[in-house]
Amino acid sequence: MDLATIFGIGVGLALVIISVLLAEGAKGFLPFLNYEAFFIVMGGTFCALLVNYPIREVMKLAKVTKKVLTTTEQDDTTEIITTFVELSKKARTEGFLSLENNLKTMKNDFLKRGVQMVVDGLDKEFIANMMETELGLIRERHKVGQEIFTALGTYSPAFGIIGTVLGMIMMLNSISDVQEVPRRMALALAAAFYGLGSGYLIFLPMSGKLRRKSDDELLVKEIIIRGVLLLQSGAVPSRIEDNLKAYLEPAQRALIKGAATTPGNRA
Repeated sequence: MDLATIFGIGVGLALVIISVLLAEGAKGFLPFLNYEAFFIVMGGTFCALLVNYPIREVMKLAKVTKKVLTTTEQDDTTEIITTFVELSKKARTEGFLSLENNLKTMKNDFLKRGVQMVVDGLDKEFIANMMETELGLIRERHKVGQEIFTALGTYSPAFGIIGTVLGMIMMLNSISDVQEVPRRMALALAAAFYGLGSGYLIFLPMSGKLRRKSDDELLVKEIIIRGVLLLQSGAVPSRIEDNLKAYLEPAQRALIKGAATTPGNRA
C-alpha cells in the first residue's frame, strides 16, 4: 500500500472531524448529513465523467485507483546504468552475441527487449523507433488515468456549488418560517463541502500522485532507450556511464560504480 497517500487522506479527514467536534456550539455531524447534496455532487460528477470519457475508460477507474493506493516497486536507475556499463565491456571484448546469456537474468522486460534487438543486429533507427513508440503508448495510457482524476477534481467542486445553489433555490421557494433559514442554508452548503472536500483532498491529489509515478516510470524507460542506443553504437563503457548519469540527481550519481579505466574504456 502507498502509505503516504493513505496517510495524507486519512489525516486530512481526521482533522476535519476533529474541527467539527471541537467547534463552538457544535451539533456533531448532523448539519453535514445531507443525502440529497451527496447524491447531487457525487452522482453529477460521475455522470459528467461519463459524458467526457468513453465508458471503457471510466470502467478502468477502479484499476487506476488501485494503482494510486498501492506502491509499485521501481527499478533502480543506478543498477540499470551499471548493467549497461557491464554489457558494454562484455560486448567490446566478446561481441554482441555474447550478451545472449545476460538476457536470461534481466527482470525488466523493456530492457530485455531492447538488448535483444541489439543482439539480433537490428539497426539503430529501427531500435529507436520501436522503443520510443512503446514509450509513447505507455505515456498516453498513463495520461488518461491522470486526466480522469483531474476531471473528477474539477467537476466535484462545480457540482458542489450547483448543489448549494439548487438547495437555496428550493429553500427560498418553500420556506414559511424565517427561523428555519439558518438550518436549511447550512444543509444547502453541505453540497459545497462535499464537492470542495472530495476535489481538493482526494481527486486532485490522486491525479498528482499518478503523474509523479508516471514520470518515475518513464524516466527509467528513457534511460533504458538511451543506454540501448549507446550500446548498439559501440560506445565505450565510460561514455555510456557519463551519458546515463546525466539523467540522475547528483546524490544518485555517486552511488554508481565507475567504469574501469582499462585500455579501450576511455576514448
